[in-house]
Amino acid sequence: MKYHKKVKAISLILFSITLLSCGSVPVNLQVSKKNVVKYYESGEYSNDLKNIISNAEDEINKIKLQTNSAVVFDVDETSLSNYENIKKIYFGYDHEIWDNWINEAKAPAIPEVKQFYDFITLKKIKVIFLSSRNISQYNSTYRNLNNTGYVTFDTLILKDSSYAGFTSLAFKSKQRELLTQKGYDIIADIGDQVSDLEGKFHGLQIKLPNYLYIIE
Repeated sequence: MKYHKKVKAISLILFSITLLSCGSVPVNLQVSKKNVVKYYESGEYSNDLKNIISNAEDEINKIKLQTNSAVVFDVDETSLSNYENIKKIYFGYDHEIWDNWINEAKAPAIPEVKQFYDFITLKKIKVIFLSSRNISQYNSTYRNLNNTGYVTFDTLILKDSSYAGFTSLAFKSKQRELLTQKGYDIIADIGDQVSDLEGKFHGLQIKLPNYLYIIE
């Protein structure tokens, strides 16, 4: 995931606005952040993920699979969680801290998504990881995925300089098009951002909750 100019808002996603009878009134920033913590740590986030993944598995079971059937997985806040690192700086953003965190390759797997990954690999469906992280973070990303149990996949695609200036949506849509041209039959796409899912050749769109940031 590449923040830079792509991040429209950090931390104030779901809880930043409360609709009152007199109109939309901003909520105190500290209250908003507490609400985010409550959502992620009370079990509500996990329960939402379990329901989404369960429904996704049911839908996958209805699909007639081919030898080249594939599922595209996003990385950040989909396969791997950066929640604890973001929480440490109280839901702000610092480019150096973020890059250091990525290079440490210590992000844990999101258990519910790891379950879905295991389900996919057991069905012999190909797995592709597609992220807007910078290509310079390829080795650390690959290591982090392997260390958390994502050991079987066809390819990991990150964003190189030839896609500078592309939004995440445009980059990922183009990559899925190229994958389709290579012969993959993309039956599903799982991600935490709308930009992970929109565009061409996405198959079943599996949207996960993310109340930490928005990427276009």
